[in-house]
Amino acid sequence: MSDNKTAADTATHEVEDAQAVRVELLHSIRGVAAIEVAQRLEPVDKRSKGMFRLYGICCIIFMAASTLGYDASLMGTMLDFPAFQQQFGATILGAKAGLITAMFSIGSVSALPFIGPMGDYWGRRVGICTAMGLIIMGTIIQATSKGLPQYLAGRFFLGFGSGIGGSSPAYIVEMAHPAYRGVMGGLFNCFYYVGYFLAAIVLRGCVHYTTSASWLIPTCLQAGMPFILLVFCPFFPESPRWLFAHGHAEECRAVLTKYHGNGNPNSIYVQLQMREFEEELNAEGGADKNWWDYRPLFKSRAALYRVLLCATAVPMFAQWTGQGTVSYFLPAVLSTSGITTTQSVLDINIGLAVVSGVAAILGGSLLDRFGRRKLLIGCCGCLTLAWVGMIVCTYEYTATGGLASANASVFFIFLVAVVFAFAYTPLQQLYAVECLDYEQRAKGIAFVTMMISAASLVNLFASPIALEKIGWKTYGIWLATCGLQCIFFYFFMVETRGRTLEEMNFVFQQKNPRLASLVRKEQIEDAVAMTNNTKTDKA
Repeated sequence: MSDNKTAADTATHEVEDAQAVRVELLHSIRGVAAIEVAQRLEPVDKRSKGMFRLYGICCIIFMAASTLGYDASLMGTMLDFPAFQQQFGATILGAKAGLITAMFSIGSVSALPFIGPMGDYWGRRVGICTAMGLIIMGTIIQATSKGLPQYLAGRFFLGFGSGIGGSSPAYIVEMAHPAYRGVMGGLFNCFYYVGYFLAAIVLRGCVHYTTSASWLIPTCLQAGMPFILLVFCPFFPESPRWLFAHGHAEECRAVLTKYHGNGNPNSIYVQLQMREFEEELNAEGGADKNWWDYRPLFKSRAALYRVLLCATAVPMFAQWTGQGTVSYFLPAVLSTSGITTTQSVLDINIGLAVVSGVAAILGGSLLDRFGRRKLLIGCCGCLTLAWVGMIVCTYEYTATGGLASANASVFFIFLVAVVFAFAYTPLQQLYAVECLDYEQRAKGIAFVTMMISAASLVNLFASPIALEKIGWKTYGIWLATCGLQCIFFYFFMVETRGRTLEEMNFVFQQKNPRLASLVRKEQIEDAVAMTNNTKTDKA
């Protein structure tokens, strides 16, 4: 009996020694190399209880993106409803249509001073819950509107809540398993099209109403997904990075153990992340705890490169690809091709929602295979060509009234939507979070949100006026901006694929971050070989 006990104790000690050797080895490796070695030494069980819990949490948080898609689809076609036009005196073109849509961006810009405190001081979950509460309040104000001023107030609170909701993508990226951060972060914004599709279906079902019900029903349902998120979010764990940075190291370890280590506190993934948190988060100071301190965004050359040339550029440029005009002013865009019936507009809107959603999910799943740079550069090149085709078709339709030209222009509208969804949709939120370090993240997202809203404000207010005044020539603007974006991304965009969030600190500190991000460390095979040799020697 004692011999069996001795043998069991010896086996246990050997397992512990082997684990200690692995961890000690990984301590000499950093960033992506450590994660990839960890995946070989401890393969992730995608069907484990911890991973399924993580999937459930992420799917609920994804609803934050769905609320934005719902609003874009709603406002993109509801302006074409006669009852809505009669109630608020608006049409699909002109300054009033621009004001109704742009008020959302005005509210989002106004949220800037509050995004940092919500995410940094009180935690990511508090920011998300507050955002959903404001969106629900904005929906109620809109639904009870008797005139345009109150409706605009509702639009303002919707935008304000969406701005505060910038904590959502940060939570997803910080909470996701390190081996699947890119996929989970990319899928966040893909759920934009879930909301877009739901709104398109609801609007199609309400088109036959001639009363105010045609716009009231879709408006009231806008509160559905924010309500679900508001109910569930308080029961989710806080971001482990936030917990560690605020002195809750053991609680942080417990969260990592439950969701990343599948209940094993000695999991390599738990140990690696705790090590990185100790090295990086403790070294970054405490500006993230001071709601008023925005110096981390601009304190060095590396910080400026992160914030201005990468984190801000990608989501801000997304507003100037022309896709926003298609989403929010679809009836006006289609009118340049002679398509004016509400039923036709709504049917095309549903089609756009379906193909865009499929493209977004496909693009999000391929982010880690192709990389961020290749995807966006290729996207902008294709968008440039698509707008060339759109200009040719709408010009031809204006000159001749030919049905073939009108049908071809619809094809290019779909092409713009699909190409945009494939690359820009998964990257708009993910890329900004990947580029910002922890100390910058909440305030950086606030700054990025402000710049997105400013770019969107110009787009949403000016597009209906431009379409009214110069028609198809408006597309020449998007042709130029997409071409310039392609050039910008080639020379300045940093590749974040295969890098841990903490490892990006090293990349941005280099003289040329773009080139540094393209250098691949050749440590993985050597590290695995060293581990195998060590295990053999042990045996």
